[in-house]
Amino acid sequence: MPAVLSSLKTVVLLSSGLDSTYNLYKAQELGSIELALTFDYGHKAAPQEILYSQKLCQKLKVPHQVVTLDFFRQFEISSLLNLRKQIPIGDAIQIDDVEASKESAKSVWVPNRNGIFLNIGAGFAEALGADTVVPGFNKEEAVTFPDNSEDFISCLNNSFALSTANQVKVHCFSSNKTKTEIVAECLNMGVDFADIWPCYFSNKKICGVCESCQRFLRALNLNGVDIDAIHVC
Repeated sequence: MPAVLSSLKTVVLLSSGLDSTYNLYKAQELGSIELALTFDYGHKAAPQEILYSQKLCQKLKVPHQVVTLDFFRQFEISSLLNLRKQIPIGDAIQIDDVEASKESAKSVWVPNRNGIFLNIGAGFAEALGADTVVPGFNKEEAVTFPDNSEDFISCLNNSFALSTANQVKVHCFSSNKTKTEIVAECLNMGVDFADIWPCYFSNKKICGVCESCQRFLRALNLNGVDIDAIHVC
């Protein structure tokens, strides 16, 4: 890890999923977190994501703010937002088949979501005197979601060099890691996986069958984590 990252002042984008939770812990380990932002954009998982994010921030003593983005409700092409559309689950998901994953990704794609989130995060960072915005991305999903990729981060850094007075950077500690590798590092950091909400839905327990849950549970299984300890429907 480059020495420059040892004193980061960050704004963390926190959904309480595996990737953003790992990045929250990592950002705290390597510097100071000025604020964690959770976005409520009318998506189906919002109530649980907000609850779990609040609990994580209380646990780590990190300032937390929920930002409501009502206009996202107009992006009805996404099954994460449109109550009339079904989120793909179960056998409709094939996480080891790239072409099948590209098809299922079309259903849950939210127009320019990460672009909007990171621009908002950069604004908060500049106002707070922070130098870095930290999203939760991973190498595995970047194959089907280009706004999870390191190329996307590089483009945003070029943009923020012009749009923020203090040249805010985007840095993700997991953008070059698979979910399995992220879980392994979480184990070393003492992350409690029961504190994580990886699900596309907002039931009392994670569904275990949406794509996000399937990738999370597989990563736990490959690391020998007791899945019975995780709240699955």
